[in-house]
Amino acid sequence: MDVFTRVKRSMIMAKIKSKNTLPERLLFTELHRRGVRFHRHYKLVGRPDIAFRRENLAVFVDGDFWHGHNWKVLHQVPPKGFWRKKISRNMKRDRIVNKDLAALGWKVVRIWEHQVEKNQSRCADRIVKALSSRSVRAEHLTRPIF
Repeated sequence: MDVFTRVKRSMIMAKIKSKNTLPERLLFTELHRRGVRFHRHYKLVGRPDIAFRRENLAVFVDGDFWHGHNWKVLHQVPPKGFWRKKISRNMKRDRIVNKDLAALGWKVVRIWEHQVEKNQSRCADRIVKALSSRSVRAEHLTRPIF
């Protein structure tokens, strides 16, 4: 049972951002600091948070709760009812998006929000590594910043 009315809960949930969240902004900043350029929220299947068109690389920064990071293990009482269904649908949609993008020739990198919050540099390293493996010409990744 929810402690809020349906109307109040709806108002609270409507304020939760789906774009430019703190983990996304931290990763954007780290990539820009390194001179790596990318497209934000590119119009593509699944609307990736970061996209590299030349290399066909899509990066998603997934919220731990919303995308089910260890959701059955981390919570003393796993989500029930609506939330269990919602998280399950999100996880299923993520798998479908991964398959659809792969069919279009895109590589997908998924990063958990807790990973970004803990160590943006390591997450950026993962993206740069994926980029260099996708690109014949990766010189634009290491542009000097003056």
